[in-house]
Amino acid sequence: MVDRNDDPAARERLNQALEALHFGFRAITAHPDQRLQALGYSRVHHRVLYFVGRNPGCSINELLGIMRVSKQYLHRPLRQLVEDGYVEAVRDPHDRRVKRLHLTRKGQRLEERLTGEQRAQLAAVFAEAGPRAEAGWRRVMALLGRQYGI
Repeated sequence: MVDRNDDPAARERLNQALEALHFGFRAITAHPDQRLQALGYSRVHHRVLYFVGRNPGCSINELLGIMRVSKQYLHRPLRQLVEDGYVEAVRDPHDRRVKRLHLTRKGQRLEERLTGEQRAQLAAVFAEAGPRAEAGWRRVMALLGRQYGI
């Protein structure tokens, strides 16, 4: 990787990119965070709902791998979502040691409210920025993810 921090102009552009990433992330998480807080939940609860919704029937271990988090990180929020009726954990009929996760109807409704607004935000921004800007953004996000091993 090339260190561009010796060039003041390049350093400033990188700082502006970091600020754009920070404020963009705040903009897309602000309303869902407020809804979650009203329920006594946090952003991790939303991530669990989102990834269980995108991967119905996944096991807890599969969810850990998808989210790239530890059991300790996932345990409390997943337990809360199960206890509150948003996620269902059903024993696998072929391997009783494994629990399969599904969103309940209640969980589907909450996940749709939280993520639906974010999809609408992205759709509006992508429409305004245009397809080339959207493609560039997707490329940058993919490269960042790849650095993290995603």
